[in-house]
Amino acid sequence: PLQLSKATTMRGSLPIFTLLGKLADAIPVFADILVVKHSNLVDHLPLGLMYPNEGVKAAVCYLYGKLYSSPVGTERLSAHFEEKLCGLFLNTLGHAQTKELQVNCLGLLKELLKSDHFVSILMNNSRTEEESENSDFLEGENPLPLVLKKFLLTRDEMLQAASSHCVAAVVVHSPSRYAPAFIHADVPEFLFECLLCNSEILIWSVYCCLLLLTEERLFFSKCHTVYGIESLVRSLQDVLQLNNVELHKQGLLLFTEILKRQPVEITLFTNRGICLDAIDVLMKTVDCPVLEVVVEALCVIARFLCLKPIKYLWGPSRWKCSVSWLPLQSEEDSSLLWYPLCVCRLAVEFQSDPMAQENAFTAPGSESKETLSNFSEFLLRICDSLCIPMVMNYLERAVSSAVMEVFISALNTLFMVVPNMRIKFSKKLASSSFIRLTLELKARFCSVQRYCTFPIIACLLILVLCLEQEMSELLQKGLPQLNYTVAESLLLLAENPEAFSLDQSLCSHQHCFILLSYFAYTLGDRFVPEAELFLAIRNFLLSAQDRGDCPPPYILRAVLYLLAVCQDKGKGLDSRSLCTIRRILDNLPDLGLVYVHCPLLLEFFLRYPELMGRFGRQVLQLWFSWEDCSQTEAEEAGFGLPDQLSSANPLLPILKSNSSILLILLDLVCSSSVEVAQKVLLTLRTFLERSEDVLVCDLLRSRFLQILQQLLVESTNRNLPILLSLLFLVQLRSKGMRELDSTDFKLLHQVSNLCGKCRPRDTDLLQPSLNFLYWSLHQTTPCSQQRAVAVLLSNVSLLELLQKVLECTWTRSFPSEPAYLSPEDALLCSGWLLAASLLIYQHRYNAEVHQTLTLDLTEVLNAVIFRKKKPILLLVSIMQFLRAVLRQNFSSSLLVIVIQNTAHGATQPQPSSLEDAALHPLAMQQVCSLLVSLQNLLVHKDLLLSQAVVACLETLLEYLCSLASPSLPALHVASQPWHRFLLLTLLNGGQKSVLQPEILRLMTLFVRYQSSNVISQKEISLILREAAKANLPELPEATSRALHLFLRQVRNVSNVGTAVWYWSFSWAFPSVSTHAVNDRCLGGVAVSLAHIGD
Repeated sequence: PLQLSKATTMRGSLPIFTLLGKLADAIPVFADILVVKHSNLVDHLPLGLMYPNEGVKAAVCYLYGKLYSSPVGTERLSAHFEEKLCGLFLNTLGHAQTKELQVNCLGLLKELLKSDHFVSILMNNSRTEEESENSDFLEGENPLPLVLKKFLLTRDEMLQAASSHCVAAVVVHSPSRYAPAFIHADVPEFLFECLLCNSEILIWSVYCCLLLLTEERLFFSKCHTVYGIESLVRSLQDVLQLNNVELHKQGLLLFTEILKRQPVEITLFTNRGICLDAIDVLMKTVDCPVLEVVVEALCVIARFLCLKPIKYLWGPSRWKCSVSWLPLQSEEDSSLLWYPLCVCRLAVEFQSDPMAQENAFTAPGSESKETLSNFSEFLLRICDSLCIPMVMNYLERAVSSAVMEVFISALNTLFMVVPNMRIKFSKKLASSSFIRLTLELKARFCSVQRYCTFPIIACLLILVLCLEQEMSELLQKGLPQLNYTVAESLLLLAENPEAFSLDQSLCSHQHCFILLSYFAYTLGDRFVPEAELFLAIRNFLLSAQDRGDCPPPYILRAVLYLLAVCQDKGKGLDSRSLCTIRRILDNLPDLGLVYVHCPLLLEFFLRYPELMGRFGRQVLQLWFSWEDCSQTEAEEAGFGLPDQLSSANPLLPILKSNSSILLILLDLVCSSSVEVAQKVLLTLRTFLERSEDVLVCDLLRSRFLQILQQLLVESTNRNLPILLSLLFLVQLRSKGMRELDSTDFKLLHQVSNLCGKCRPRDTDLLQPSLNFLYWSLHQTTPCSQQRAVAVLLSNVSLLELLQKVLECTWTRSFPSEPAYLSPEDALLCSGWLLAASLLIYQHRYNAEVHQTLTLDLTEVLNAVIFRKKKPILLLVSIMQFLRAVLRQNFSSSLLVIVIQNTAHGATQPQPSSLEDAALHPLAMQQVCSLLVSLQNLLVHKDLLLSQAVVACLETLLEYLCSLASPSLPALHVASQPWHRFLLLTLLNGGQKSVLQPEILRLMTLFVRYQSSNVISQKEISLILREAAKANLPELPEATSRALHLFLRQVRNVSNVGTAVWYWSFSWAFPSVSTHAVNDRCLGGVAVSLAHIGD
C-alpha cells in the first residue's frame, strides 16, 4: 500500500496491483489482511477501473476477485460494491476488449454471483414481477443479461462457457425473479446456438443453464424451445458419440423437462425431419450399456410419446426397441414405470384412431408388419415377459406404494391393449397369485391418506380379473370396503352374526371375499389354504342356515365350488353340513343356477350318498350337457378309445368305486336328449372296456331289458339306437362262452322283433341289433345256441328283413376307393354274416324253419368274382355265406337257390358236359372264375381276407370232393399251374411269411390233394426247417394249429422219414382248443374270427 501511494501514475501502479493479486492467490489470509487493515488500498482500486488501460483494469479485476472470494471480504466490502464498484464494474465488463480483461471480469463476476445480495444489486431487483412480464421493459436498465449475451456471441468457447455459467449462477438464486430478464434479452436463443460446438465443458454449462430457465413459463411462451429444439437434438446426436455419461444424462434431463413443460397449444416439433431425428436419438440412447443413461432415456421417451403429433411418426419397430427392457433398482426409479404405462395408454388410444390402424408408408398391395395389432401383441408380450417379472423381483426386496400404484395402473391398461387376449392374460395373472398380491397391498396401504387412489386402482384390477356380469355389481360395491388381509378375511367368514346384528356390511364383505376366493381358485390362484378355506366356508353355510338366510345363487355356486375343490384337504362334511346344503339346494328352482362344470364338483355330489340320492341325476345331466366327449370311432379297433380319453374323463374312477351310478346313467340314456345320451354312451363304453367286473355287465343287462321294453312303447324315441349300441357293448365286454339266461332270451326276442319292424335304411337301429343277434349265436354254449337259433328262425319278420338287406347288395353302387366302411356297407356285412350263421346252425341243430331266404346263386358268385371295389369286410362276409351254402351242398331248409340264365349281359352256358352236370347248380366256368378271384384276393395279404379266402378254398375243394366223380373236378382245380406261382409269391415274403397260418393252411390243402406240380418236397422241407428253428410253445395259437394240421397231413401222404419229423414235433405242440373264441368289432361290425377262420 505504501508503494502504491508513492506511484505517480496509474500505469506505474500496474506492477503493484499484479503483485498484490498474486500474493492474495498464494496466501489465503492475505486478502483478509488487505480488507481489514488497508481499507485505503481498497478505496484506491476503483480508480484503476476508470483508467483507460485494460492491462491496469485486468489487474484490478483480478485483485477484486481475490478479495471477494474471501468471506471476510464479501462482508466488509458489501457497501463498497453497492456504492462504488457495481456500476463501474458493469461498465468495464460491457466494454472489455482484451481477452485478459474479459476473463478477469468474468472471474470477478463469478465470485460476486455467489452472494444473493450482490446478485440482487447486479440484476437491479427494484422491478416488480409485472414489469418482468412486460415485453416493453427497457433492457438498458439491466445491462447484465445484455453483457452476458454479448459474450455468448463470441466464437471463444471459454468465454461462452463462462458466460453461460454466470447466467446459471444468477438464475439459480431465484428463477422466477431473474430468469425473465435473460429470457427477454433472448439469451436462450444464443444458449441453444452454443450447443453446436465440440467443447464438453461449454455443452455442460449450457445444459445446466437451460435446465434452470425451463422452470420459468416465459421460457416456453416466448417459443424459445421451438427455436432451439433442433439444436438440442443435434447436440444429443453428437454427445452420444462421446464417452461422457454425465453429459448424456444432463442432456436427456433437459430434453425431458422441455417435453414435460411444453404447453399443449404450442407445437414443439414443426419439422417432421427433426422429429424423426429425435426418435432415432432416443432409440440409440436406449441401447446404451450405462443404466443411468437408459433411465433418463426412458423418461424422455415417456414424455415424448405424450405429444399427440408424435405418435404417427413413432412406428411399432421403434416402440419395440424402446420397451425392450426397463431397469428398476429402487423406489426412486418408480417414475420409470410411467413409461410403459404411457405406451400402453397410447396403444389403447390408437385403437379408436383410424389413422393409426394402417401404416401410411406401406406400398399398395403389400403387407406391413408394422401394424397396430402386431405392436399391441408385442407390447403385451414384452410386459408379460420382462416388466412384470422385474417388478415382482423388486417386490421381493421392498414394497413401495409408489411403484405398485403405477404398476397396477399399467396392468389395468394392458387389459385393453389386446382385447381378444384379455381373458388369457387375466388367467395368467391370476395363476401368478396377482389376486392375493393386490388384495394384500390394498389392505396394507388403504389406511394411509396419501395412498387413497391405490385401493381404487387395485379394485379395478381385481374387477377385470374377475370379470363376470352377474357379480360385477356386488364386487364393485364391496371391494372398496374390503380392506382385510387373507387371514382376517377367513376370520370374517366365521364371525358370529349376532355381534354384527346392526352391521349390514358383514354380509356384503363375506360375499365379496367368497367371490374373490372362487374366482382366484377357478383361475389357478389358490391364495387361501384349502383346509382353512374349507372350514371357513362350512361355518359360513351353518351360520347362514342358523339365522335363516339363503345366499343368492351365485354365492351358493361359489360356495359349492370351493367346498368341492378343498374337500380332499378337509375332514369331510358332517351330517349337519350335508343337511344344510340339501335344504338350501331344495329351495332352488333349478340346480343349474349353482352348477359349475368342474370334475371336483361332480365328485363332490357323488361322494356323499345324501347328495347323490337327491341331486345325483341332475348333476350328471348338467355334467354331460356341458362335457365334450365326442370321439371318432377307430375303423379297425371298433369301440376302442385312446387312453387319453379315459384319463381325461373324471367320471371313470368314480364309476369304478360306485357302480350304482351306472343305473343313473342308464336313466339318462333313456330320458335325455340325443346329445346327452351319446355322451353317456361314450363314458359307459370307455368304462366297460376297462372294467374287469363281470357283475357290472350283469347289472346292466338286467336293467337294459326294462329300459328297452319302455322305449319300444315310444316308437319315435331317438335314444333307442344308442341303447342298442350300449346293449351290444355289454355283450362285447363279456368274454368266453356263457350260458344264456331268461333275461338274455327276452332281450333276444325284443331285439329280433324290433328288427322285423325296421326297414333296410334304418341303419342306426339295425346295425347294433344285428350285431347283438350275431354275437348271441357265437358267444354261447351249444345248448343255448340251439335255443337262440330257434328264437330267430321263428321270427318271420326278421327273416323278411334279412332278405331285403341281402338284396341291397346287388343294387348298391360302391365307391371306387372306399376309405372307410359306410353305415350301409356295415349293415350289409352284418346281414351276410348273420345269414351265414343261421344257415350253419339251422343245419347243425335241424331247427324248424318258418320263413325261407331266396337268393340268386349267380349274383352271390358274381359278388366275389366281379368285386367292383367292394369293402374287404363285405367280401369276407359274402364268402362266409358261400361257404355255408357249399357245406350243405346247396341244400338247406332255410335257403331257396335261384339260378338266372344270364349274368352281366353274358349268356350262361348250359350243363351240356359231364363236368357241368356233376357240378350243378355250379358250372365249371364259374368254379374256375371263382378260383382265380380267390387267388387274386389272397395276394392282397390282408389278414382277415386271407383267412376267409383260404377257408373258402378249403370248403370249395371239399364240396368238389363230395361229388359223385371227385377225381375229375377236385384234382383238376387243385392242380392248376397258377397255384404254384401263387405259392412262390406268398413264400417270397421272407422267413416270417413261411409260418403264417394262411400259408400253412394253403400248403396243407395242396398236400392233401397231392398237387405235386404245385408243392414239392423243397417247399415241405422249408416248412420243416423253419418249424425246427421256431420256439413252438411261443407260436400264436392260429399258427400252432395250422402247423399241427400241416405236419399231420404230410405224415399221411409222405414217407417214413417225414413221419419221424412229425413225431419229433408233436410233443412240443400245446393243447389247441378247437372252440377258442376270438371276437372283434371291425368298423362297427361284430365279427367272430373263429367263425371266419374255421
